[in-house]
Amino acid sequence: MKPVRVVRGTMVPLDRADVDTDQIIPQRFLKRIERHGYGEFVFYNWAHHDDDSPIEDFITNRPERSHARILVAGRNFGCGSSREHAPWALQDWGFDAVIAPSTADIFRNNSANIGLLVVELPENDVRRLMEMAVDPAATITIDLERQTVVGEGLEATFDFDPSAKERLLGGLDWIGMTLTHEESIARHEMGRPAWLPVSTGSETS
Repeated sequence: MKPVRVVRGTMVPLDRADVDTDQIIPQRFLKRIERHGYGEFVFYNWAHHDDDSPIEDFITNRPERSHARILVAGRNFGCGSSREHAPWALQDWGFDAVIAPSTADIFRNNSANIGLLVVELPENDVRRLMEMAVDPAATITIDLERQTVVGEGLEATFDFDPSAKERLLGGLDWIGMTLTHEESIARHEMGRPAWLPVSTGSETS
């Protein structure tokens, strides 16, 4: 995945709390095993009528929001089931970051694994961002290295898990992170007694 250092862009405000993963992407659309192709189904039940025609006024259907990179949401975002399709869908729609007062642990971890930046800010800072985001041209900057969010009249800092930060800055998923220790792993394997199982795919007699 690509390194995540700075996310700069316009916002989509979603002023709803307790948005769960089924509301982010309904279960009936989870028919793929790859990460791509889910973006069109983000918030589908809110963004469409019962006959599947789009609700033109829903925030993600508005043309002026189509290039937004940052989703600003209410507390407890990403709760519910552990489906990793939720961050896949948000990223596929075009979001590079989510900001909320609080987020579900599994959603936050799944997001870090694919390079979707999830930032938690105090309620008053998120409210300020919601107000700013009424203007579809309003831009903010999230700096992961400095752990800051900066916009007009706002400069906030946020806490972030050091391990997730290291992986995001380096553009590393868990496999990539493991491979940074490849030499140490190889030395360890070479020092193992010959009678122990090996992971090379070969067998000794």
